[in-house]
Amino acid sequence: GSNLPDMDIVSEFWGTATYLKYHRGITHSILGAAVLGCALAAVIYYLGRKAAPPKKSSPPLNARWLFLICGLALECHVLMDFTNQYGIRPFLPFSGRWYGWDIMFIFDPLLLAVLLAGLAIPALFRLISEEVGAHKPGFQRGAVLSLCFLVGLWGLRDLAHRRVLHQLDARTYGDENPLRLGAFPTPVNPFDWVGVVETDSAYHVLIANALDNGVDTSNDRVFYKPESSPPLEAAEKTGTAEIFLDFARFPWALVEPTEKGYDVILRDLRFYSPQSRRTGFVTEVVLDKNLKVLSQSFSFRGRSRMGED
Repeated sequence: GSNLPDMDIVSEFWGTATYLKYHRGITHSILGAAVLGCALAAVIYYLGRKAAPPKKSSPPLNARWLFLICGLALECHVLMDFTNQYGIRPFLPFSGRWYGWDIMFIFDPLLLAVLLAGLAIPALFRLISEEVGAHKPGFQRGAVLSLCFLVGLWGLRDLAHRRVLHQLDARTYGDENPLRLGAFPTPVNPFDWVGVVETDSAYHVLIANALDNGVDTSNDRVFYKPESSPPLEAAEKTGTAEIFLDFARFPWALVEPTEKGYDVILRDLRFYSPQSRRTGFVTEVVLDKNLKVLSQSFSFRGRSRMGED
């Protein structure tokens, strides 16, 4: 049940741009997860009624608990996806606005290791108990400890996230005040963050640590905003660019003249890292000199060049 919202992965068969449009869409909304939970519970209940009668020691099939558990599994998936920087659209189909807590990396190796340990260690103890003929321990303690760690990690990252946002907002960037800012987690260290600050003329991307007293600007990467131009306007009107701009929180554009016309690159800077040179989430539109669209594409892994200072 907790994996059912990811059924939207089928949209990838129609291309990465279509996948970006529908991924974490209606199946990841509060209403959509509730409907899927009810459907899953109904199927399990129907199959359970058709199955052979349970043993006398087995508990009876309880429809209320079944619907509650399936609904909880689906909504927990929505909650987990809400914690990372990709975000969700929880109020679909009534609102397509994206929301994200921004405290967890999309693929968090630390959390995954603890959850696997919560399952693997009790399983290992059960195997040892079988060998020595002792009573088999249950899995409840491992699950409880893993979930307690999860909640504790969320709390720690939330505090670090708030502190970094305060650090980013407490200074100027090239004599300009911040207009918007965001702080996005790194994979392992809960105190290391990638800060993105928008000013009137540029975006600033830099590494920040929640344990420091301020932000180190020596690693500041500056991406100047492009002036409005016909090639940029033409590129932003394409279907792929419209999907991307609806998703992107810190979109930055680069217009490059070519022999045939123009190459327009759009990136979401919340997925850029000054340390690893992770550029990710890029839309590319190729135009001829008459601004006719020759090609348009979206990729979760972009090229290394960024046009930064």
